[in-house]
Amino acid sequence: MKKKRIAKRITSGLVLFLLVAAVFGALVMLLWNAFIPALFNGPTISYWQAVGVLLLLHILLRGTPYYGLRARRIARRRRRFRERMDAMTREERTAVSDELGLNIDGS
Repeated sequence: MKKKRIAKRITSGLVLFLLVAAVFGALVMLLWNAFIPALFNGPTISYWQAVGVLLLLHILLRGTPYYGLRARRIARRRRRFRERMDAMTREERTAVSDELGLNIDGS
């Protein structure tokens, strides 16, 4: 049952991603072809070139997908560590911070 739910979630996520990419690709193509040739005497672009422009901008402005996954994973680890530290008593926190060489309590 759980595998079916996971497969359904992955499939729906992939379909949603492809739909959003198709819409944004068409939107970029239409906007580019409406403004760039008229304003700057630039070339018109095809749909796939517009999708390539979107991908290039995503990489340049947001980084690669791996970086985003890694950053989320690091943030999740920090959040879990903070939750564990908050659940500890003062003595336990002091022992852990001394063991790890951290200055958690500000002392």
